[in-house]
Amino acid sequence: MFAQIKKWAKSLKHYLYALYLAYHHKDVPLLAKIIIIIVVSYALSPIDLIPDFIPVIGYLDDFILLPLAIALAIRLVPEEIWSECKTKAHHSTLKSLPRSKIAALVVVLIWIVLAVLLYKLFF
Repeated sequence: MFAQIKKWAKSLKHYLYALYLAYHHKDVPLLAKIIIIIVVSYALSPIDLIPDFIPVIGYLDDFILLPLAIALAIRLVPEEIWSECKTKAHHSTLKSLPRSKIAALVVVLIWIVLAVLLYKLFF
């Protein structure tokens, strides 16, 4: 089972890199580019929207939300472009994806806004 999870995680890394390549492709529609930048930024963010230390739901974004978001982004990319980007990503010597500090900042800002809203709601 651990080998399957490792293989799945590696394929997600290649899909994220392929999405990154698709984002830079001139023929990808604007909506797809917006979704791609959100998905890739969040995936590369060192901070999760739902912290992993929260039992069960802490891994919800890692195992359910992120793969669903990746699937949505892939569906928005034209098939021939996706195939080309996936092939390029597969043949790359990508060791690791960089972390996104901007995405981490966005996640922190979301938490701050939620905290302020909850404070105003209850106090």
